[in-house]
Amino acid sequence: MLLLADKWKDYELIDLGGGEKLERWGQYVLRRPDPQVIWPIANERGLWKNPHGHYHRSNRGGGSWEVINKYPEMWTINYGKLTFKIKPTGFKHTGLFPEQAANWDWMMDKISSAKRPIKVLNLFAYTGGASVACASAGAEVCHVDAAKGMVNWAKENLELSGLKDRKVRFIVDDVFKFVEREVRRGNKYDAIIMDPPSYGRGPKGEVWKIEDKLYEFVDLCMKILSDRPLFFLINSYTTGFSPIVLENVLGATIGRKAKGGKIYSGEVGLACSKSKTVLPCGIFGRWEER
Repeated sequence: MLLLADKWKDYELIDLGGGEKLERWGQYVLRRPDPQVIWPIANERGLWKNPHGHYHRSNRGGGSWEVINKYPEMWTINYGKLTFKIKPTGFKHTGLFPEQAANWDWMMDKISSAKRPIKVLNLFAYTGGASVACASAGAEVCHVDAAKGMVNWAKENLELSGLKDRKVRFIVDDVFKFVEREVRRGNKYDAIIMDPPSYGRGPKGEVWKIEDKLYEFVDLCMKILSDRPLFFLINSYTTGFSPIVLENVLGATIGRKAKGGKIYSGEVGLACSKSKTVLPCGIFGRWEER
């Protein structure tokens, strides 16, 4: 299954080629690398030569932005009623993954259609795109990420979206440790979202490798899942990981705990406005209440 985030007005994937993508974020155009783009640029003219910013990788790792046409340090874009802060970082990112809008729409629809109070746990939650989407649909949300800067950014996104009064808890913590504490506290959630990294280290040097830890972590999350779960979503940007892996993990965990649900997986992508070529942007696995 391929899910396209095709309802954007403030974001546009303009063109692709030569290991790079050309994007419009509001009124600003950025050119940055993408490892999935292995074909050449068809015609390197126009905005390819004259974006606002062009990210160049360094041979020493990382990289930097070349300012070609002046743009602000940060600005905002809208997705429907949601507003997000955009700020190009030293690691080529902007603070938002626009392809995830395909998942936001699904979550908001599930929550608004549930006709009951829904508690959502967002793990490895980054700048809170999913947290803001779920809060806007009326859910109570717990947002957890180990990076304080990302959690503060998520708070800004909630306020920018006019949702400061919604019930959202922001937690700076190691997600594994947090879930273990929630198990001891007896807290339960109706929906769980996670976007685990391929590799990482915990506060005490614990090593996270997705292929070694994902099943164990999802299985642990079963202990904080309510008796009537609404959905469970796993996103992954790990190169070489098949969506079927996520489907199998869900089948071996929530598929056994919550009978009668639906499990499926696939890819998320963005369609290029110039050529209609689809850029693959990651994979997902979903369990949802029927």
